[in-house]
Amino acid sequence: MSLTTAMTLIRFIKEWTLPVAMSVGIGGYFILAKIPLFAPVKPFFNGMAAYFTPFLIFAQLLLTFCKVEFQDLKPKLWHIWLLLFQLAAGLLTALLLVKCPMDATYHEVFEGAMVCLICPTATAAAVITGKLGGSAASLSTYTLLSNLLAAVAVPLVFPWVDPREGTTFFMTFLKILSKVFPMLLCPFFLAVLLRYCLPKVNSFLAEFHGSAFYLWAMALAIVSGQTLRSLLNSDAPVRVEILVAVAGLVTCCLQFFLGKQIGGHYGERVNGGQALGQKNTVLATWMAYTYLNPLSSVGPGSYVLWQNIINSYQLWKKRKKEELSLKKGKE
Repeated sequence: MSLTTAMTLIRFIKEWTLPVAMSVGIGGYFILAKIPLFAPVKPFFNGMAAYFTPFLIFAQLLLTFCKVEFQDLKPKLWHIWLLLFQLAAGLLTALLLVKCPMDATYHEVFEGAMVCLICPTATAAAVITGKLGGSAASLSTYTLLSNLLAAVAVPLVFPWVDPREGTTFFMTFLKILSKVFPMLLCPFFLAVLLRYCLPKVNSFLAEFHGSAFYLWAMALAIVSGQTLRSLLNSDAPVRVEILVAVAGLVTCCLQFFLGKQIGGHYGERVNGGQALGQKNTVLATWMAYTYLNPLSSVGPGSYVLWQNIINSYQLWKKRKKEELSLKKGKE
């Protein structure tokens, strides 16, 4: 392979990371599931996916927080309003699931919506916000606060919504807390420790903060395969599977819209929209698949597509606006 061909391939993968990662995950599932030659290693890969995904999320957050300048992390009033919405929307959806009688086949639809509402902001949101002309520092602050909220709310809400037989609420709460809390908050505490106790190590890791994007892509490939397995192995009607994906679309549009409205009230429309709308869908899909009905993971799984369509449109719109301004300037 020539150097030119290799560079072209790398550029293609970088520009189309989302579809490439999802295609790798879907293709990998079919290889393991449909080709008899790979049947003996299937249990190994299933087990690796269960443990490797949390590690990838942890590493992604650590590299991101090592790059953050903590003196720039200043909470603002619009952060509080968005956090209240994140918590209230998740709790209200959970209350609806627990208290309102509904057909069991539609339970997954609201579970998928709940996960999309309660999960934290994506670490990549700060990058997109910067490209849209917003404040990356302000987004980093909200991302940290959003992860803190999710680390506490998810272990409280999930056992209430989907109680498991043979175990108590408290036991399930502790189990989920022991998995989610360290994965979401330990990267931040470790980044703080490294910054003030081992600054050289922190600086070294900060140089690789761009690698967090590719760690996210690896995790996305894994959860894409798991989501496909949930779809194919589910006994739910196709209309229910479609409704779960629609729930992801509705929650995505709702959160981008409300985020922009709330942020716009404080003069930070771009920041508010990205903070509330751009979610850590890899984490959300993994949590839904692991602790709720696996079919509910289709909700955050589809959210990946919806939020990237919105982000792509926003970036295209901004680029066109800049081109128009440049054209007028030359005239």
